[in-house]
Amino acid sequence: MTLYERTVSTSKKRGYSLKNLAIKAGLAENSIYDWKKSTPKADNLQKVADVLNVSTDYLLGRTNELNHATSPKTTDILDDETILAFDGMEIAESEKEKLRDYARYIISLREKENK
Repeated sequence: MTLYERTVSTSKKRGYSLKNLAIKAGLAENSIYDWKKSTPKADNLQKVADVLNVSTDYLLGRTNELNHATSPKTTDILDDETILAFDGMEIAESEKEKLRDYARYIISLREKENK
């Protein structure tokens, strides 16, 4: 599997289109499509790997292990910019709001307990 193919596959599992992935990584919208023909700069590859929460070695096909890091990635569920996904599929906006409401409820319970 090529770098481009691994990037496409992993981005789909994470719920990103290549355009959204590129934007989230701070790259030009269509830059990842160029990876079909040319190798990206190391820093751009790292930015994409960071967004996908995988290692650059995984994207390059040097390992089948997604990420060498053992610490989980932390994301604030209440951040509207966070793309929520489950099992590689993005969650519908109405369902995201239900999850956020539940998170707010849990937070309010913790605040009451700490008073």
